[in-house]
Amino acid sequence: MPNHLSPLGIFHTVISILAIIVAFIALFRDGKIDPANSRGKWYVILTILTCLTSFGIRKTGHFTPAHGLSVLVLVILPVGIYAHRIFGRYGNAAQIVAMTVTLMLSFVPAITETLTRLPISNPIAASEDAPVVKMSNGILLLVFLLLLAFQLIKLRKTKGA
Repeated sequence: MPNHLSPLGIFHTVISILAIIVAFIALFRDGKIDPANSRGKWYVILTILTCLTSFGIRKTGHFTPAHGLSVLVLVILPVGIYAHRIFGRYGNAAQIVAMTVTLMLSFVPAITETLTRLPISNPIAASEDAPVVKMSNGILLLVFLLLLAFQLIKLRKTKGA
């Protein structure tokens, strides 16, 4: 089976998987992705590298919606990092929302690329418009909303205690 990824594509894939793993470790250990601690810092660094390397990947030969998501993530990350300075007393909630949104946005191209590339010999989805891709992204949105609600409820209970 041929490898359809360039060396940059392989590097991009590896660091994006590492970013997601670090994010989940942070979520399970800290209850959020906190850019002030080591897990959060690693998530930010790996996510920035993932976004930047995505710009060099152009299987269609031009800017794609996935590149647009990278730009959006790069805009939202500083909001999450500096949320306490920007939003004052609402900083914790804003940080949770911003960092969780960056994670969710990272999953959109991950899901699409996985379903349209694997298995290599017969991908699950023929295109990014396939029903399975749309359904998977719908499930992602539901999981994102539940994760976000859980974190915000936990924050509210912590502040109330």
